[in-house]
Amino acid sequence: MPRKGMRTLFFKSPSPSPSNSPSRTTAMLPSSPRHSFSDSLMEENIEIAEALITKWDSDSGSTSYTAVTSIFYDDRQEARLYLKSVGDLQSAMQHFLISQTTSAEKLVRAQNLMQSAMKRLEKEFYQILSANREYLDAETVSSRSSRASTRTSVSDQDSESEDESRVATESVDHISWVAMSDLKSIADCMIASGYGKECVRIYNIIRKSILDESLYILGVEKMTLSQVQKMDWKVLETKIKNWLNAVKVSVKTLFYGERLLCDHVFAASNSIAESCFNEISKEAAMTLFGFPESVGKSKKLSPEKMFRVLDLYQAVSDLWPEIESIFSFESTSAVRSLAVNSLVKLGEAVRSMLEEFESAIQKETSKTPVPAGGVHPLTRYVMNYLTFLTDYTEVLTDIVADWPLAISTPLPEAYFGCYDAEESQLSIRVAWLVLVLLCKLDGKAALYKDVALSYLFLANNLQYVVGKVRSSNLKYLLGDYWVEKHDSKVQQYAANYERMGWTKVFDSLPKDPTAEISSDQARIYFKRFNAAFEEAYKKQTSWVVMDPKLRDEIKVSVAKKLVPTYREFYENHRNGIMRACGEDSLVRYAPENLDNYLSDLLYGVASGGSVSSFSSSSGSSSSSHSRGRQGR
Repeated sequence: MPRKGMRTLFFKSPSPSPSNSPSRTTAMLPSSPRHSFSDSLMEENIEIAEALITKWDSDSGSTSYTAVTSIFYDDRQEARLYLKSVGDLQSAMQHFLISQTTSAEKLVRAQNLMQSAMKRLEKEFYQILSANREYLDAETVSSRSSRASTRTSVSDQDSESEDESRVATESVDHISWVAMSDLKSIADCMIASGYGKECVRIYNIIRKSILDESLYILGVEKMTLSQVQKMDWKVLETKIKNWLNAVKVSVKTLFYGERLLCDHVFAASNSIAESCFNEISKEAAMTLFGFPESVGKSKKLSPEKMFRVLDLYQAVSDLWPEIESIFSFESTSAVRSLAVNSLVKLGEAVRSMLEEFESAIQKETSKTPVPAGGVHPLTRYVMNYLTFLTDYTEVLTDIVADWPLAISTPLPEAYFGCYDAEESQLSIRVAWLVLVLLCKLDGKAALYKDVALSYLFLANNLQYVVGKVRSSNLKYLLGDYWVEKHDSKVQQYAANYERMGWTKVFDSLPKDPTAEISSDQARIYFKRFNAAFEEAYKKQTSWVVMDPKLRDEIKVSVAKKLVPTYREFYENHRNGIMRACGEDSLVRYAPENLDNYLSDLLYGVASGGSVSSFSSSSGSSSSSHSRGRQGR
């Protein structure tokens, strides 16, 4: 009924017209004018909605054009009007349900229109989701959100290329935003009309397929613990690398983008937004974080594989704030629990490998002395390994924080006197591993028959250890106190080497080289010196000191004790021997030449190139470490 007629009917005088029969007057003047006006208004809303809904109903015989195109692409103003009409239709239906004067036919008519409208909106929802895959992908949604939160005014001095890039980005942002807004409008309308399930079903199917496809492209695949256990390490290491490359993108882009999109599209209902995100992402997230947990549970992890396990731990640990935020719903608590459990299992694996590493040091059984007293391969292996571990100081600190060192004997202050057990479990554990190594080296030194060479071996190896500590992050864990104490120990070993290797040469000369002695006594001293010096020289040209600074310090110390004494003896007694014996064969070394002879020592030249073999050897851990560092 036209609105003008209604207004005339209700606001004219209620006096009956002669032409109107009493029965018609009764029918047209209900007892509640407000109620009748409301009924008429609802009917008008239905008529308006019917016109639009029928126009876009592909099953009603409407034009083929409306059957194949989208309301939201064809006429956005009409799309807004369509949604408003559906809302008005829903209001009319609610009114009819409580109205006592509404006929069943009107309610059925409204219900049929609503079903047609919902069918159309389902189609629109599907088309927008499908047609805008590239603009609704998680990367675009998440990066758009990031840009929106950090956007600042653009400088007038921006280059033309920057302007073009910005325009392109803004164009993508606009398309993405329009699509998201349309989806939200349709979802709001369908949920308000009681058709939320149909909307959610379409959304979940499309978005889940997109997320699963994205993870597949990244190389994320579901693997059982049994599969991981049986996998060859090289294959597993490749999968770990792929996972490490995928996890950051998966969490910060894919899952984050899906969460943003769900929250936006279903802003009208938190419960529906949660349900959708859970349905779309939970299975994929469980697959993603199930992998590191399976690796942590593996029984085939040896110390050489430590660094990949630490990479996994660090990746999950670094992403934990995002994981906790993105999967904050109660329905996705299993994802959070799995991420935490993967950290627990990886941490347990790291502890086990550290124990195995310590055991491997203690069980090293080689009985062949290192030629020339050089750096033992075990020393290189252990120190390279510990140096690589310092790349993960923060992670390891977390792992060993509640894992105190359990030993039954008191430890020397030089090793542990500067550490607070409550504050630096990692420092204590690293210092302990170095101590285990040094104790093992003490046993290796006993393999040398020459005591001087055994001390040179200890000096070389401890100097290598100290040098590694100084040149790496180990110095921050062990501290200056540790370095000073062990530097002093190196000097002590060098002094012991000098004492054992050169005392016989020093003692071959008289205590007072200027004292008056006979020619025969002088001859005896020269003979003793020649024999002692030649014996020491012959042995020690094949010995080695790897560190140039330490080598020079040792030779300078020997020269200071030997050359001045020999020079005084030489200058006081050489001429006397010449006059008495007429021969110079006993005086084989001029004082100025002793320095030249001493300079030849401790290069390991006579050892058949063994020095170079030591300098190039390194533990297998360095080859397996992804950074590929070289040992000193």
